Amino acid sequence: MLYHIVVVLNQFRLYLYQDRRLIRSYPIGIGRILTQTPTGIYQIINKAPYPNSYPGGPITVYGTFWLGLSRKGYGIHGTNQPSSIGKRVSRGCIRMYNKDVEELAKMVRIGTMVRIRQN
Repeated sequence: MLYHIVVVLNQFRLYLYQDRRLIRSYPIGIGRILTQTPTGIYQIINKAPYPNSYPGGPITVYGTFWLGLSRKGYGIHGTNQPSSIGKRVSRGCIRMYNKDVEELAKMVRIGTMVRIRQN
């Protein structure tokens, strides 16, 4: 199974495809006007439960899971502010509901292509 991700910033959506078939669609939060989420083609280079985010532990601004992108300093991650989903609030990262990023992380592998576009 070959997965790839398409992020459409103007729609505040992340789409997961298996081969050419749409599997899932998730709402996201994106970068502010001054710290916009960068467009382009990247890969997932690491996957990790976010440090200090564990059952019963504190949830940080990065939520419960981190998917690092090949653009240094950027990733797809959860959030401790679910009301930020659907808004321009981050410093360029892509925010997801924790349950969504955890589901996504189970399906994609290191090396998965991520295409980020405006529309």
